[in-house]
Amino acid sequence: MTSTGAIAEEGKTIAVDPSIIPYGSIILINGNEYVAQDCGGAIKGRKIDVFVESPKMEKQVTEVYLKRRN
Repeated sequence: MTSTGAIAEEGKTIAVDPSIIPYGSIILINGNEYVAQDCGGAIKGRKIDVFVESPKMEKQVTEVYLKRRN
């Protein structure tokens, strides 16, 4: 369960800092669309956490596009 009440889905849910990216915003990362639905304790400022079923700690730097802001 995410902080917005949605059930986290792989390939859809991302955690964001809602003061930077509002919940419900559509985000494009490497050509894939994600929805800002959660905020983790370590997600502050310009960081995004992509939800995956079987986590593997990996940090990547990539371009992120805000497609739609709620």
